[in-house]
Amino acid sequence: MPELPEVETTRRGLAPHVEGRRVSGVVLRRPDLRWPIPYEVVSLLPGQRVQAVRRRAKYLLLDTAAGSALLHLGMSGSLRVLPADTPVRTHDHVDIALDATGRQGARVLRFNDPRRFGCLLWQPPGETHELLAGLGPEPLSDDFDGDYLFALSRGRSAPVKTFLMDQRVVVGVGNIYAAEALFAAGISPLREAGKVSRERYQRLAADIRRILGHAIERGGTTLRDFLAPDGAPGYFEQELSAYGRGGEPCPRCGRPLKQASIGQRTTVWCGRCQK
Repeated sequence: MPELPEVETTRRGLAPHVEGRRVSGVVLRRPDLRWPIPYEVVSLLPGQRVQAVRRRAKYLLLDTAAGSALLHLGMSGSLRVLPADTPVRTHDHVDIALDATGRQGARVLRFNDPRRFGCLLWQPPGETHELLAGLGPEPLSDDFDGDYLFALSRGRSAPVKTFLMDQRVVVGVGNIYAAEALFAAGISPLREAGKVSRERYQRLAADIRRILGHAIERGGTTLRDFLAPDGAPGYFEQELSAYGRGGEPCPRCGRPLKQASIGQRTTVWCGRCQK
């Protein structure tokens, strides 16, 4: 599943081509993706100008005066801005048609999703969709730091990796980036969240911000189904220190990296460098 950097890369790629343009129509080639597509997408979105393309956690929002289209890429979804006459491919389920501008002709924002685990929903103005309610802070925001993690973790016996991946704690730190940040901070993913010191959480929060920021600049992590809006894959995967490298030498000490399942997710770490 695309993680936060992939979604932010998509947002940054779409924004210059979508913001400020008026939606001229919506074409649904099926009535549902993961869930039924609400009627507001077809009845309210056409005629509206896209004021902003935002990201919250792994969701994208197209903000208009009438409300926001809420999208999630799921396991295999992708969004492309294409000329309006681009032929439709298999699994091109949704088109959001955009009026021509002075510089460009008519375009279409096309949602392709082979596995249909993505979604297209609606958030009325002034409201927060139930999928976004109760989410933790963004990891790159000022609300997220080591003191926050330390305070929230007191009394928690869950492994620190499970704690980090709880979207109520912090959004968007998925399996890949949790593994990488814990490796960088020298913290075992098995350690109880409540037994990590304030100083180590400060280091961990800084590493989360650094690694996510770097991955965003590089275009995200190359996964089989993910491409950036310009069709180019990300390149961060080539630099991974722990994730997906179970049994390989630790980049620091050379000992084989351990691998186990924590919370039904594969976890890789170094038994010597991470305590």
